[in-house]
Amino acid sequence: MKPSSSLSNDQKLKICHHKAANPSIKQSALANWAMQEFKLSKVPTQGTINNILGKRQQYESMDSTELTSKRQRAVKHPELDNVLANWVLQCQARRVALLGDLIKEKARQFARQLELGERTPEFSNGWLAKFNIRHGFKAQKSYGESGSADLDAIDRNMPTIKEKLQSYSLQDIYNMDETGLFYRMAPDRTIARRQIEGSKKDKTRLTFVFAANADGSHKMEPLIIGHAQRPRAFNRKSGEQLGFYYRSNAKAWMTGLIFREWLQKMDQQMQDANRKVLLLLDNAPSHVVRDLPLTNVQVFLFPANTTSKIQPMDAGIIAAFKRRYRRFQLQDAIDRDEQKKADIHKVDQLIAMKWAKATWNDISSKTIANCFKHTGLFERETQKNEVGSEEQDIENELKDAINQLPISRPMSVHELINPEEEQQVAHEEISDEDLIKLSSSQDQEEEEDGEVMDENPPMSTKEKLNVLHSCISFLDLSNPNHVIAHKVLRNIQFEIRTIEKKQTTLDTYFCKEY
Repeated sequence: MKPSSSLSNDQKLKICHHKAANPSIKQSALANWAMQEFKLSKVPTQGTINNILGKRQQYESMDSTELTSKRQRAVKHPELDNVLANWVLQCQARRVALLGDLIKEKARQFARQLELGERTPEFSNGWLAKFNIRHGFKAQKSYGESGSADLDAIDRNMPTIKEKLQSYSLQDIYNMDETGLFYRMAPDRTIARRQIEGSKKDKTRLTFVFAANADGSHKMEPLIIGHAQRPRAFNRKSGEQLGFYYRSNAKAWMTGLIFREWLQKMDQQMQDANRKVLLLLDNAPSHVVRDLPLTNVQVFLFPANTTSKIQPMDAGIIAAFKRRYRRFQLQDAIDRDEQKKADIHKVDQLIAMKWAKATWNDISSKTIANCFKHTGLFERETQKNEVGSEEQDIENELKDAINQLPISRPMSVHELINPEEEQQVAHEEISDEDLIKLSSSQDQEEEEDGEVMDENPPMSTKEKLNVLHSCISFLDLSNPNHVIAHKVLRNIQFEIRTIEKKQTTLDTYFCKEY
């Protein structure tokens, strides 16, 4: 019998069960086990294994016919399924008790809004059971009113919170938070106001999801949420192909389903690393944890209205990101002004995402640890080194850059890195109308009115080396900063020459062979 290269749903479920029985097994070892167990022609990729593990609940909800199939039965109405699941998650965030009949009635309402017509499901008990299993929703119970916390409540609860944190090492305490970013916002009050008010039309806003641990030793890959699956700047590639963790919907907002995917991915990463960690979260509408089968991540939700005081991301980490991002942006605007470009603030989404990724990587472990310390949550010192001078230096650079630009009503640095609207769009509760819009845009391929930066023609190896040589010749090695730049430029020269040498060797080899 010829070995197969594909897996049936039953085999995928067995992979999930094998992982559950062996929590510490690595995904690579799990892939090798699957190849031997099911006599596959090749080892499944890590991406395949990760995708299978994330869909365990779906496989467990399948009947015998579906399990023997090698294709997962597609949801008949994915838009309805998506919008209803996000609505349920928002209700859970508000601690609203949901009976089955209420979910079915809401589904009928959404079906009318989506104009399903004759395609409308029956919304039977069987349909409801499969919907709940598919998304991991269990029987709903009322937990009473959530209420809001004030500063007195923080003082009362702080000893309990600190006691909880004491049971984890600093490297195993994480915080995650979202922030919006108007990625091409001009540092001009008049222009910026016009851009912010028109952001729904020009789609120049992204949502970023950041997470890091308390000693700053681990910054997780940021999740970026945009308006389109493949904006024009992506050149028909996916976010993953371009090296980003990227999701999209019509509003570029965090939703309950995206959050659950992110959290399950984090849990899988911690399983693979054989770590048990604590994740600190605010109680945003999308942060619904209940019913998720987490094994290695324990979630602690801050009381309402307290995050600006005790959440590390709000204590300076997100601000550090925005300072560095705006430095990239203003430096580019100065370059474009010197080149007499018509729109000096023009930035396409891909360039903005590259700047953001470089910016996140640039934030030091000291900066992150210092922000955790300033929350007052820790009895232990996370770092004794203060990094305020580093942030002040960047603010001074931003001030200088703003002064160099042709601006009629310049913003202050504080206004530039802390526009109130950026935070609002990351944490708003989503209305039924917007849930419909979010669901209806899942298959969007391109952003109709997205702008793409002017592309420079590709440079030859000789041209690259000549440019670097000119830069090196300009440097004054009596200046310490120039010495650092000299080393960096020489390293780049070496990389270019190495790549060129390898390519020449390959070309010579194939010429001899053929």
